[in-house]
Amino acid sequence: MPSPMPPAYALVATDLDGTLLRPDDSVSARSRPALALAASAGARHLIVTGRPVPGIRALLADLAYTGLVVCGQGAQLYDADSARLLRSVTLDREAADTALGKLEAEVGAVFAAVDQDGPDGVTLIERGYRMPNPALPALRVDSRGALWERPVIKVLVRHPELGDDALAAAARGAVGDLACVTLAGPGTVELAPYGVDKGTGIAAAAELLGIGPERTVAFGDMPNDLPMFRRSGHRVAMGNAHPELRAAADEVTDSNAEDGVAAVLERLFG
Repeated sequence: MPSPMPPAYALVATDLDGTLLRPDDSVSARSRPALALAASAGARHLIVTGRPVPGIRALLADLAYTGLVVCGQGAQLYDADSARLLRSVTLDREAADTALGKLEAEVGAVFAAVDQDGPDGVTLIERGYRMPNPALPALRVDSRGALWERPVIKVLVRHPELGDDALAAAARGAVGDLACVTLAGPGTVELAPYGVDKGTGIAAAAELLGIGPERTVAFGDMPNDLPMFRRSGHRVAMGNAHPELRAAADEVTDSNAEDGVAAVLERLFG
């Protein structure tokens, strides 16, 4: 009996916030069978998220997800099946502190937070910083120095007046090669280790899985998904996506509130 034809796309790479997740942080009743449909055709699901490992464990359990996960904007590669962190790249803390100082010299005082390294790392926020997603846990610290007490994978920055795009642009100009600057979501400008992004993360995962970029379909909504798009054969922007991502996409689907990921998967694998 001849073996079945492999699917046109063997890897389905999805961002979480603003993409696979609905606005209430849930995976919808339509998206779940759509992911199962892709899996039944032989495609692997790869979550590629800015969230650190501790921020996705509950979601992985809810999805019964056992594959690889790219976390922390590409800084972490996590194996959900063995609950093991396969790789982690930290951000030099002295360089991160210097980068914040350079940014503040350009735009005035900012509020910062950090995601600590490790599978049980904590998100620390300094006074004045407001979490963009209040559902994610964080601990408040009394001083910026306390942010650097343990190794970190990235820094999150907010400004009391500047918009996201303006803050991200100012950060890129001020930080240089001290860190990789990205806009990950509303109110979420981040500094990651230089040379590390979702593109390097998806490349590491795809190499372990033995799947080339031409067989990868990727879904995203923000500029931090651009490096992932560059490593994918088919790029899908959500209906709610940032203009930069829409411009780089092969197609634009419905918004995350309208199950845009599911709509494309149903068409590709149905």
